[in-house]
Amino acid sequence: MYTQILIAGFGGQGVLFAGKVLAYKGLEEEKQISWLPSYGPEMRGGTANCSVIISDTPVGSPIVSEPDILIVMNLPSLDKYESAVKSGGSVFIDSTLIERRVERTDISAHYIPATKMARDLGIPTLANMIMTGKVIRETEVIGMDGLRDALAKTVSAKHQDLIDANLRAIEAGFNYSE
Repeated sequence: MYTQILIAGFGGQGVLFAGKVLAYKGLEEEKQISWLPSYGPEMRGGTANCSVIISDTPVGSPIVSEPDILIVMNLPSLDKYESAVKSGGSVFIDSTLIERRVERTDISAHYIPATKMARDLGIPTLANMIMTGKVIRETEVIGMDGLRDALAKTVSAKHQDLIDANLRAIEAGFNYSE
Protein backbone atom coordinates (compact mmCIF):
# COMPACT_ATOMS: atom_id res chain seq x y z
CA MET A 1 0.00 0.00 0.00
CA TYR A 2 1.18 3.51 -0.84
CA THR A 3 -1.67 6.00 -0.43
CA GLN A 4 -1.25 9.72 -1.04
CA ILE A 5 -3.87 11.97 0.54
CA LEU A 6 -4.40 15.69 0.06
CA ILE A 7 -6.79 17.56 2.37
CA ALA A 8 -7.61 21.17 1.46
CA GLY A 9 -9.85 24.00 2.61
CA PHE A 10 -9.85 27.27 4.51
CA GLY A 11 -7.76 27.78 7.63
CA GLY A 12 -9.88 27.07 10.69
CA GLN A 13 -11.72 24.11 9.11
CA GLY A 14 -9.44 21.56 10.77
CA VAL A 15 -7.67 20.50 7.59
CA LEU A 16 -4.31 20.03 9.31
CA PHE A 17 -5.86 18.23 12.27
CA ALA A 18 -7.71 15.76 10.02
CA GLY A 19 -4.39 14.96 8.36
CA LYS A 20 -2.70 14.56 11.70
CA VAL A 21 -5.35 12.06 12.87
CA LEU A 22 -4.98 9.98 9.69
CA ALA A 23 -1.17 10.06 9.92
CA TYR A 24 -1.03 9.22 13.62
CA LYS A 25 -3.47 6.32 13.25
CA GLY A 26 -1.36 5.05 10.36
CA LEU A 27 1.69 5.26 12.61
CA GLU A 28 -0.12 3.25 15.31
CA GLU A 29 -0.88 0.63 12.64
CA GLU A 30 2.89 0.42 12.06
CA LYS A 31 2.70 2.03 8.63
CA GLN A 32 5.26 4.42 7.23
CA ILE A 33 3.77 7.91 7.26
CA SER A 34 4.39 11.46 6.22
CA TRP A 35 2.38 14.51 7.34
CA LEU A 36 3.15 17.84 5.68
CA PRO A 37 0.99 20.85 6.60
CA SER A 38 0.81 23.97 4.46
CA TYR A 39 -1.13 27.16 5.04
CA GLY A 40 -1.19 30.73 3.82
CA PRO A 41 0.02 33.62 5.98
CA GLU A 42 -3.57 34.47 6.96
CA MET A 43 -4.10 31.05 8.63
CA ARG A 44 -7.71 31.19 9.88
CA GLY A 45 -9.78 32.04 6.81
CA GLY A 46 -6.81 31.71 4.44
CA THR A 47 -5.99 28.62 2.45
CA ALA A 48 -4.73 25.48 4.12
CA ASN A 49 -3.82 22.05 2.89
CA CYS A 50 -2.19 18.98 4.27
CA SER A 51 -0.37 16.17 2.50
CA VAL A 52 -0.45 12.74 4.13
CA ILE A 53 1.17 9.56 2.88
CA ILE A 54 0.39 6.21 4.48
CA SER A 55 2.50 3.35 3.18
CA ASP A 56 3.77 -0.15 3.84
CA THR A 57 7.19 0.93 2.55
CA PRO A 58 9.40 3.91 3.45
CA VAL A 59 8.18 7.27 2.19
CA GLY A 60 10.79 8.91 -0.03
CA SER A 61 9.22 12.36 -0.28
CA PRO A 62 6.42 14.03 1.69
CA ILE A 63 5.16 15.87 -1.41
CA VAL A 64 1.77 14.74 -2.73
CA SER A 65 1.44 15.85 -6.34
CA GLU A 66 -0.99 13.14 -7.53
CA PRO A 67 -3.27 12.26 -4.62
CA ASP A 68 -5.09 8.93 -4.52
CA ILE A 69 -7.53 10.61 -2.11
CA LEU A 70 -8.55 14.27 -2.20
CA ILE A 71 -10.64 15.74 0.62
CA VAL A 72 -11.94 19.24 -0.13
CA MET A 73 -13.71 21.54 2.29
CA ASN A 74 -14.23 24.55 -0.03
CA LEU A 75 -14.79 25.34 -3.72
CA PRO A 76 -11.38 26.96 -4.38
CA SER A 77 -9.74 23.72 -3.24
CA LEU A 78 -11.87 21.58 -5.55
CA ASP A 79 -11.13 23.96 -8.43
CA LYS A 80 -7.40 23.86 -7.72
CA TYR A 81 -6.82 20.15 -7.00
CA GLU A 82 -9.44 18.14 -8.92
CA SER A 83 -7.18 17.84 -11.96
CA ALA A 84 -4.31 16.52 -9.81
CA VAL A 85 -6.13 13.42 -8.53
CA LYS A 86 -4.70 10.18 -9.84
CA SER A 87 -6.91 8.40 -12.37
CA GLY A 88 -8.97 5.88 -10.39
CA GLY A 89 -8.66 8.00 -7.24
CA SER A 90 -11.37 9.34 -4.96
CA VAL A 91 -12.57 12.85 -4.13
CA PHE A 92 -14.50 13.60 -0.94
CA ILE A 93 -16.45 16.85 -1.10
CA ASP A 94 -18.20 18.81 1.65
CA SER A 95 -21.42 19.30 -0.31
CA THR A 96 -22.75 21.82 2.21
CA LEU A 97 -20.11 24.30 1.06
CA ILE A 98 -19.46 23.07 -2.50
CA GLU A 99 -22.40 22.94 -4.88
CA ARG A 100 -20.63 21.86 -8.06
CA ARG A 101 -19.99 18.28 -9.10
CA VAL A 102 -16.61 16.97 -10.19
CA GLU A 103 -15.99 17.26 -13.90
CA ARG A 104 -13.83 14.16 -14.32
CA THR A 105 -15.25 10.73 -15.06
CA ASP A 106 -12.13 8.70 -14.24
CA ILE A 107 -12.35 9.30 -10.46
CA SER A 108 -15.00 8.50 -7.87
CA ALA A 109 -16.69 11.38 -6.11
CA HIS A 110 -18.34 11.31 -2.70
CA TYR A 111 -20.59 14.20 -1.67
CA ILE A 112 -20.96 14.52 2.10
CA PRO A 113 -22.93 17.41 3.66
CA ALA A 114 -20.37 17.46 6.47
CA THR A 115 -20.83 21.06 7.62
CA LYS A 116 -24.61 20.62 7.85
CA MET A 117 -24.23 17.26 9.61
CA ALA A 118 -21.82 18.78 12.14
CA ARG A 119 -24.25 21.62 12.87
CA ASP A 120 -27.17 19.19 13.22
CA LEU A 121 -25.15 17.05 15.65
CA GLY A 122 -24.31 20.09 17.78
CA ILE A 123 -20.59 19.87 16.92
CA PRO A 124 -20.32 22.63 14.27
CA THR A 125 -16.52 22.72 14.20
CA LEU A 126 -16.08 19.02 13.39
CA ALA A 127 -17.05 18.74 9.72
CA ASN A 128 -13.42 17.74 9.15
CA MET A 129 -13.88 14.65 11.30
CA ILE A 130 -17.12 13.72 9.52
CA MET A 131 -15.17 13.84 6.25
CA THR A 132 -12.42 11.73 7.84
CA GLY A 133 -14.96 9.10 8.88
CA LYS A 134 -16.32 8.82 5.33
CA VAL A 135 -12.78 8.48 3.95
CA ILE A 136 -12.04 5.67 6.41
CA ARG A 137 -15.24 3.85 5.37
CA GLU A 138 -14.73 4.17 1.63
CA THR A 139 -10.96 3.66 1.37
CA GLU A 140 -9.97 1.62 4.46
CA VAL A 141 -6.70 3.59 4.43
CA ILE A 142 -6.72 3.22 8.23
CA GLY A 143 -8.93 1.16 10.53
CA MET A 144 -11.53 2.28 13.03
CA ASP A 145 -10.22 0.01 15.80
CA GLY A 146 -8.19 1.99 18.32
CA LEU A 147 -9.18 5.34 16.85
CA ARG A 148 -9.95 6.69 20.33
CA ASP A 149 -6.30 6.13 21.29
CA ALA A 150 -5.09 7.99 18.19
CA LEU A 151 -7.44 10.88 19.00
CA ALA A 152 -6.18 10.98 22.59
CA LYS A 153 -2.66 11.47 21.23
CA THR A 154 -3.56 14.06 18.58
CA VAL A 155 -6.12 16.18 20.45
CA SER A 156 -4.23 18.78 22.49
CA ALA A 157 -4.14 18.44 26.27
CA LYS A 158 -6.28 21.56 26.52
CA HIS A 159 -9.05 19.93 24.46
CA GLN A 160 -9.07 16.34 25.75
CA ASP A 161 -12.75 16.87 26.64
CA LEU A 162 -13.46 16.91 22.87
CA ILE A 163 -12.27 13.35 22.17
CA ASP A 164 -15.80 11.93 22.42
CA ALA A 165 -17.19 14.65 20.13
CA ASN A 166 -14.44 13.95 17.57
CA LEU A 167 -15.15 10.23 17.73
CA ARG A 168 -18.89 10.86 17.34
CA ALA A 169 -18.19 13.00 14.25
CA ILE A 170 -15.95 10.32 12.72
CA GLU A 171 -18.63 7.69 13.34
CA ALA A 172 -21.29 9.94 11.75
CA GLY A 173 -19.16 10.24 8.61
CA PHE A 174 -18.36 6.53 8.63
CA ASN A 175 -22.06 5.67 8.80
CA TYR A 176 -23.21 8.29 6.26
CA SER A 177 -24.78 6.82 3.11
CA GLU A 178 -24.89 8.87 -0.06
